[in-house]
Amino acid sequence: MSRTLVFVETQDGKIKKASREALALALSGPVPVAVVTFAEDGADLAAGLSGVPTLFHVTGAGDIYQPDIHAATLENLIRENGIKTVVAAHSARSRDLFPRVAARVKAGLVTDCVAVNLEEMCAVKPVYSGKLLARIKVNAGVNLFTLRPNVFPAEIPEGKGIPEVVAVSAADVPARCRVVEVAAGAAGRVDLTEAAVIVSGGRGIKNKENFALLQELADVLNAGVGASRAAVDAEFAEYNMQVGQTGKVVNPKLYVACGISGAIQHFVGMKTSKVIVAINKDPEAPIFKKADYGIVGDLFEIVPLLKAELEKALN
Repeated sequence: MSRTLVFVETQDGKIKKASREALALALSGPVPVAVVTFAEDGADLAAGLSGVPTLFHVTGAGDIYQPDIHAATLENLIRENGIKTVVAAHSARSRDLFPRVAARVKAGLVTDCVAVNLEEMCAVKPVYSGKLLARIKVNAGVNLFTLRPNVFPAEIPEGKGIPEVVAVSAADVPARCRVVEVAAGAAGRVDLTEAAVIVSGGRGIKNKENFALLQELADVLNAGVGASRAAVDAEFAEYNMQVGQTGKVVNPKLYVACGISGAIQHFVGMKTSKVIVAINKDPEAPIFKKADYGIVGDLFEIVPLLKAELEKALN
């Protein structure tokens, strides 16, 4: 029997929001769904997966992502369990893992999808820095999709019962490369790729210390803090905060750009934001042509006022 496999990633013992979006899409498809997790405490996820028949819990891989072991393990699962479709959130891990798996099983692969029809095996993804949308139909024996976060609804339909937990041993293969450590960066308290709200700063922030002003506004909104490439190049912010063509592509409900001129390279990374608010003292800044709302003024005056008013409204 054909099945769709969902590769889920966890954080603090819970399925990440972007992975829940992938699961919701799979459950809306025409065939039964199974979930696979490499998390050490993955068996504990079963209670929150009502309606999913099977949870493959991979043991022996360790807490740190190991490319060769993960790819070989997924290959074995696909070959042994009638898997025809695999979906996952478009993340740093899946961007590395899925091409490896696709090569092993000779699968079709479409990444960074903004629409997927699992019945027709057809997906839509941005191309040419988001200037066009390509509609791609795949027709391989196995097809893999990664989904852009915050595009698909994360609501999982109610189902009966919890999944059967099937223990799977990690593949015993020689590792040509080995990840020895994963260190958290200083990109704020919220994952930018999953954030519903992002407050970003550009060269107009003037120095690294002033990013604390944006963090204060972000705390009120439970938002992530991002940066333009100009701010990163000036060492005002860490690279893992960078939003844009050479940084992270984000898709929040609200994007607040503070002191960002609006270069096309930055716009590519946040153009699909539902609402864009720009704060800049230059009335001719290109960002105003792309923003839904614009405030012309000194961000060091505007941001504290905005924070104060939001605190009143939200409290």
